[in-house]
Amino acid sequence: MEFGRIAETAGQALDLAGVAVIVLGALVATVLFLPRVRHRDRFEDAYRRYRQGLGRAILLGLEFLVAGDIIRTVAVSPTFRGVGVLAVIVLIRTFLSLSLQVELEGRWPWHRRPRPAPPEER
Repeated sequence: MEFGRIAETAGQALDLAGVAVIVLGALVATVLFLPRVRHRDRFEDAYRRYRQGLGRAILLGLEFLVAGDIIRTVAVSPTFRGVGVLAVIVLIRTFLSLSLQVELEGRWPWHRRPRPAPPEER
């Protein structure tokens, strides 16, 4: 099997994995959301957790999709036009990833997480 064919197959496999991660993540987040709404949690808390689960699935799926695009573009058809299209795709997906992460965590990815307050002693 030639290298281009292997790279194309690997890129397609990563694309399939990315779509599967997004779909399965959405299903899992939804399945976990429904009982929380009906029984235990307040709606706002359940909805926030649902959005976080869904956002994480989308972020991970986007990473797989970008990897597939990179492999196919660089290994299979390394033309100047192909690399330019890849750059635009990566920029758009990077913007989506950053905006999702900021929305989920409420901070920029390069900022440290706030340290939890130490427990008070009695």
